[in-house]
Amino acid sequence: MTSLADFTATTITGTEKDLADYAGSVVLVVNTASKCGFTPQYAGLQDLYARFHDKGLAVLGFPCDQFMNQEPGSESEIAEFCSVNFGVEFPMFAKVEVNGEGAHPLYQWLTGAHGDIPAGEIGWNFTKFLLDRDGAVIGRYASDVEPASIAGDIEKALAEQA
Repeated sequence: MTSLADFTATTITGTEKDLADYAGSVVLVVNTASKCGFTPQYAGLQDLYARFHDKGLAVLGFPCDQFMNQEPGSESEIAEFCSVNFGVEFPMFAKVEVNGEGAHPLYQWLTGAHGDIPAGEIGWNFTKFLLDRDGAVIGRYASDVEPASIAGDIEKALAEQA
């Protein structure tokens, strides 16, 4: 069975990262953008990361420019924006596509069906996927779902041992 551990991604600083490094963690994967109405969610994502990181949560941000060019900057500009404006400490990755033929392999997998979670393209920036400690998708949340509102699902996933 495919899991998060089967993928690699380029970090925002340009190095390849084996996502198997997050095995045993509960992971929240989010496609982000700096010029979006949902951009303030960076603060909520950072709050989740600060609150639950020591308990085993990883938040992974994947900038994407596929939705009305709301992520036009370079990787270094994105990193600076996230740090300066939202104090982002969670891992950020290089810009990816999340839909279509050019979609990053991770997103090709995430947007597939996972048990009761139907397959479907990403509708907009800040779509969130919650993965359990085994790297399986256990939740998908639309852009308008505030990060704080999924804290309960994160706590439940953290309580379950891999």
